[in-house]
Amino acid sequence: MDRPRCAAGRSEVIAAHGMVATSQPLAVMAGVDVLRRGGTAVDAAIAANAMLGLVEPMSCGLGGDLFAIVWDAKAERLHGLNGSGRAPRAMTRASFADRGLDRIPDRGPLTWTVPGCVDGWFALHERFGRLPMSELLAPTIAAADEGFPVSPVIGRAWSRATELLASDPGARETFLIDGRAPRVGERMRNPALAASLRAIATRDRGGFYRGPIAEAIAASAGAHGGFLELDDLASHDSTWVEPISTTYRGFDVWELPPNTQGLAVLQMLSLLEGFDLRALGHNSTELLHLWIEAKKLAYEDRARHYADPAFAEVPLDRLLSKEHAVAQRARIDPARAADAFPPLDGPPGDGDTVYLTAVDEERNAVSFIQSIYQGFGSGIAPGGVGFAMQNRGSLFALDPTHANALEPGKRPFHTIIPGFVTKHERPLFSFGVMGGDMQPQGQVQVLLNRLVFGMDVEEAGAAARIRHDGSSTPVGDVMSDGGTVHVEPGISDDVVDGLRARGHRVEVSTDGYGGYQGIWIDEAHGVLRGGSERRKDGCAIGY
Repeated sequence: MDRPRCAAGRSEVIAAHGMVATSQPLAVMAGVDVLRRGGTAVDAAIAANAMLGLVEPMSCGLGGDLFAIVWDAKAERLHGLNGSGRAPRAMTRASFADRGLDRIPDRGPLTWTVPGCVDGWFALHERFGRLPMSELLAPTIAAADEGFPVSPVIGRAWSRATELLASDPGARETFLIDGRAPRVGERMRNPALAASLRAIATRDRGGFYRGPIAEAIAASAGAHGGFLELDDLASHDSTWVEPISTTYRGFDVWELPPNTQGLAVLQMLSLLEGFDLRALGHNSTELLHLWIEAKKLAYEDRARHYADPAFAEVPLDRLLSKEHAVAQRARIDPARAADAFPPLDGPPGDGDTVYLTAVDEERNAVSFIQSIYQGFGSGIAPGGVGFAMQNRGSLFALDPTHANALEPGKRPFHTIIPGFVTKHERPLFSFGVMGGDMQPQGQVQVLLNRLVFGMDVEEAGAAARIRHDGSSTPVGDVMSDGGTVHVEPGISDDVVDGLRARGHRVEVSTDGYGGYQGIWIDEAHGVLRGGSERRKDGCAIGY
């Protein structure tokens, strides 16, 4: 079979020395400049992430969490960092019952968990950094003081959040200009963020988790009726974890363990490994049907089991086993859609995130993802700090029997997942897909495009995607329990008709398919191959 082609719109980027890929060009350049000055891949990632917190504040920033997978070229192994925060000590199920709430709100101060981003930076930097933190943060400090031009995709997302931002004084002051969102191409300043970054560069972790920034966060929580206190911030630390993996047709695919949802990627791949997908054809009815059914089964396990392993029993070995995949695969009817779907109290499907990846000349690599969850997180920016607080706490359940039930000190279920691929114990592909519930779905599609259908790194992300939402949707007077399959333009009408004939509810839509970046380490030619797709403002740049 010939290799399928897609309208990527641009070529993959090829470079010999180092490369950075992420969702905004100014952030990419900040990272590349660090590499050219002798910084490591982790140094570049921190510099790029700091810039993203300025130029794409609806998706990430100091008020959020991060996760990373690092390839250590010297040790020739992968390391995982869980940089997510925990529930405040005062955040209990009883505290919501006392407020007359039977679920955690989507926005507002009751959704705040401890922001893990800054501690994650320092944990990564202490182990894999080379340049001083002050040098890594300097470009963002300068851009925040001088102002930066707002890019198109980000500008449109910013304008959609105007009402949310206007409802909070701190957010209104930080993110709006005369009560409106900045226009595309307009220069936007954030001097408060510059001041916060200076404090972090000067005082390390203490510049964020103690002192004026921490005091502003705690004071804002108290003023808004929230739970987060100074002691919660001061006691936070990141956790080094062992990445988890599965084999897929000769490749080793790596994710981080729960509380993230990366396990769903590995489960879907193991389910699909039993089918000859190449023979079925790229984005064919038959392939997409199998993909949807595999997604349903993996997400049922996700809804039941994925949670903070410090508080819940997560049967990792069983869920990762090929035996479990064989048993689950037998449940798939190749001719008919199943009605099963994850419970309706599962995590929401949307979310704004940034992904970035960097590889340096020594071939250290980092797959790095950071988020404040939904656009502008909780919608609240503590006064004078220059960033919004995340709303990750909204993903806890108040049902005490649920694996993801709220407990003080517990990390919530997390949607953000960095991905990595190795072969023969060598680094191959550092990649990720953004977009809440879409992230495992998008990662699997990118991997199939690259590993099965031979697309290059740019094409693998640009190809049309689908997304399955596992919530009941009315079809006339009947409730469809199989959820909804959203297909991006580029999936043929014949395929849409074929999916409907198999019992899927299908809608064609243009949004909600995430974003993607990836760097392929081509050791045979001594080069790096990068891609960053059209759904975001970003790019891959190497030198």
